Amino acid sequence: MNTSEPADRERGGIEKLNFVERRREKIRAEIERNRRGEHTVPTWVLVVALLVIVGGWLALVFILG
Repeated sequence: MNTSEPADRERGGIEKLNFVERRREKIRAEIERNRRGEHTVPTWVLVVALLVIVGGWLALVFILG
């Protein structure tokens, strides 16, 4: 007859709910920022674009050079 078991289950459920609510709030905030025009391009996208541009340039230099 352990009385702390239901409390642990409830607390875990509340923590999970809080995580879900925090995640939803972050998503809502991001959507609102994007609608206001404050959206930004993720850094990894900029890195990939830079690598494609530099790689293409180097390929042209080596193929034509």
